[in-house]
Amino acid sequence: MTTYTIIDTPFGQITLFASEYYLQGIDLFNIQADTISQSSPITQQLSRELKDFFIQAHNAWSIPLMYAGTDFQQTVWQYLRMIPIGETRTYSEVASALNTSARAVGNVCRANPFPIVVPCHRVVSKAGLGGFAGKIEGHEMTVKQWLLDHEQK
Repeated sequence: MTTYTIIDTPFGQITLFASEYYLQGIDLFNIQADTISQSSPITQQLSRELKDFFIQAHNAWSIPLMYAGTDFQQTVWQYLRMIPIGETRTYSEVASALNTSARAVGNVCRANPFPIVVPCHRVVSKAGLGGFAGKIEGHEMTVKQWLLDHEQK
């Protein structure tokens, strides 16, 4: 059974999705008004870790993730988890490290089911922020900038 937990963050409410044993996803932007919030041990733990993250940025995520993606996507997501807090990489730098294209990296970032925990927000374009959650303007970009600024503290 999947549980859905809605939590408050400095940039609005987000939804955590979890099975009994794994985190299945984090949705930063699409809260359904009729979603019933049910906690589970996984979402309770992640809620605590996110609360700590919003006070002081960290990479100390202890919850198991249920990766549902291609081998290539999983390789990119694992690479993103190695980008240190307070640092960024360009799409081209990630692509070069993984012997692929910047566009492919951007597409994998767009499909990231675990934003913040898998820090796709740390991947930027050569000319600026790039995109976030498939958008290049609006609230999504405000959240990306907030996360980057928060991690610089």
